[in-house]
Amino acid sequence: MRLLHLYEVSLKRRPKTTNAIMTGALFGIGDVSAQFLFPTSKVDKGFDYKRTARAVVYGSLIFSFIGDKWYRILNNRVYMRNKPQYHWSNMVLRVAVDQLAFAPLGLPFYFTCMSIMEGESLDVAKLKIGEEWWPTLLTNWAVWPIFQAVNFSIVPLQHRLLAVNVVAIFWNTYLSYKNSKVTEKERVPVHYPPVVE
Repeated sequence: MRLLHLYEVSLKRRPKTTNAIMTGALFGIGDVSAQFLFPTSKVDKGFDYKRTARAVVYGSLIFSFIGDKWYRILNNRVYMRNKPQYHWSNMVLRVAVDQLAFAPLGLPFYFTCMSIMEGESLDVAKLKIGEEWWPTLLTNWAVWPIFQAVNFSIVPLQHRLLAVNVVAIFWNTYLSYKNSKVTEKERVPVHYPPVVE
């Protein structure tokens, strides 16, 4: 409980910094979990610290700000005018908007950002999106709507991103695995000048 109290104090004093640190740390934990639980390379290359650093950077410098802004928009602007703000129908509407607007756009954005940070071309990002977007989105819809219904119903606005991030440790593990699955597929080496075997 003391940790939660420190988090709340920090959130009041420095909300953006606190969310950035928390989100980055939890994305990093998700990547570490993915590397240990779901190694994607046939040859053990050891732990990829750069991959974890990219996850932390994405979580802290990109997703924390987008996520925080998104939850504020959902809370303050997405509701039926003829119903009270916290009526169950508004919760259903927020979950629907979150899952039918944010999730389908957020996944390609994630794969694109990670590809750029990996130094890959946009063609690799397109490949990841083409191969992984739909199965990842289906998995998203199996996990997030129920959780978001609870999150939007009982979690205070300032703690929603934290609640999402705690559950997202498992989701980030899955995302990291899906992202690395495409980039770590065996590639035929290209030699210049060509090598005759």
